Amino acid sequence: MSDSLHELRDLTRAFAAERDWQQFHTPKNLAMALSVEVAELAEHFQWLATGAPAELDERKREGVRHELADVLLYLVQLADKLDIDLHAAALEKLALNAAKYPAAQVRGDARKYDEY
Repeated sequence: MSDSLHELRDLTRAFAAERDWQQFHTPKNLAMALSVEVAELAEHFQWLATGAPAELDERKREGVRHELADVLLYLVQLADKLDIDLHAAALEKLALNAAKYPAAQVRGDARKYDEY
């Protein structure tokens, strides 16, 4: 895992330990909390035309920033509980996606890999 992800992991471990919350941080509970935070993130974009930066006032940008942080922190905690190296997993998934979606074949095409 990258140094910055290690730092976040260590900080979230300490935060939970100080509050005796580790007992609640099961993979199931963390996955559920993560999905709630993603929904809260999506809520900031609801009813916007595209969600482009120009459509977000400072209050919305702050809300998006905080929800993104919540998503990241829960994701790091879930990966920690499951002993998954997020950095390595992301690199692996990028390589898999590159094989599944060859640039020359899919450039400018938003269809799923099994639709072309």
